[in-house]
Amino acid sequence: MTSKADFTEEEWDLVLSAPPIAGTIVITAHGGGMMRETFAMAKAYAEARQHHGESQLLDAVVAAKPERDHTKHGSFEELKTHGLQRLREVTELLKGKATPEEAEDYRRFILTLTDKVARRHKEDGVDISPEEQAAIDEIATALGG
Repeated sequence: MTSKADFTEEEWDLVLSAPPIAGTIVITAHGGGMMRETFAMAKAYAEARQHHGESQLLDAVVAAKPERDHTKHGSFEELKTHGLQRLREVTELLKGKATPEEAEDYRRFILTLTDKVARRHKEDGVDISPEEQAAIDEIATALGG
């Protein structure tokens, strides 16, 4: 089992920052619904807490308050490039520190979170806009999927 103690402070910050970064990429992929989508992100954390005990790593991640990355980005493309790089970094980090099951639980949590965020606000009459789906697909790829 992998815990917070297995990571340096910088590594742990990366682990904690990846889910909100992924959610933010989806939130900003297509305008509208930002408040509702942000609440959907918080709800994804709350729902994951209900599965406490299944993954020590994920338990520690969802116990922490999701915090936004305060890096200033000039555009959505900059945000996306930065965020996807962080997701690739956390994927590599977890390959070396977590069990394959824990890494997969973490990956699944992020993808569930992004799906909930995208579905929270209908865009142009559809549950997930093409822009949001493209962002989710890029996130899945960055996470090794």
